[in-house]
Amino acid sequence: MFDLSGMTALVTGASGGIGSAIARALAGQRARLAVSGSNADKLAAFCDTLGGDHVALPCDLADGAAVDALVPAAVGALGGRLDILINNAGVTRDNLAMRMKDEEWDQVIRVNLEAAFRLARAAVRPMMKARFGRIVSITSVVGATGNPGQANYAASKAGLVGMSKALAQELASRSITVNCVAPGFIASAMTDALPEAQRASLLARIPAGGLGSGDDVAAAVVYLASREAAYVTGQTVHVNGGMAML
Repeated sequence: MFDLSGMTALVTGASGGIGSAIARALAGQRARLAVSGSNADKLAAFCDTLGGDHVALPCDLADGAAVDALVPAAVGALGGRLDILINNAGVTRDNLAMRMKDEEWDQVIRVNLEAAFRLARAAVRPMMKARFGRIVSITSVVGATGNPGQANYAASKAGLVGMSKALAQELASRSITVNCVAPGFIASAMTDALPEAQRASLLARIPAGGLGSGDDVAAAVVYLASREAAYVTGQTVHVNGGMAML
């Protein structure tokens, strides 16, 4: 079940914490990957750890021309097809709304939302030709609940959900599904460095009693990317330990 043999995938933000877990999970189910990220050296080193016939495609998602070139490059590198697109890459530029600079708003929307749309728009072409495709975008619990100091980030993640629902309706007749996975608080170097009192306060908000892992998110992505998820589209799978029951 959830065997991705013979399928190809493009994963953005692949060398980060959640992105690397997603890439490993897809490769573990025998998909062939094009992994992308902004740090070419880090990306190449990560791609080497995957083994197999995977390719690294560095890309700055803040550069519209580079974004538009990424899917064609992935299709070329993966043998002329693209079955799965994982929009995972994202940035934060946190600030209170009254202090938020225009460039802080613009950069987050450009990378988190606009780039995801550009990639989906390009990926749809080979997917429609093949009459098969899976598009999965990584959103966030704060896209549904909001969070002080993150108006730009919350807007970008909520925007991914709305965009995905519209695309799901446009593409369902071509056997292309479009879904989201919304992580809650995931263990990372940042959460490991939290003061004990702040960490305890955070955990008190999570009924499961602990932080999630990148593997928790990756498992949901693998399901939505699989052939078995053919009848699931326009949905958001929340992976947050019960922190927000939506």
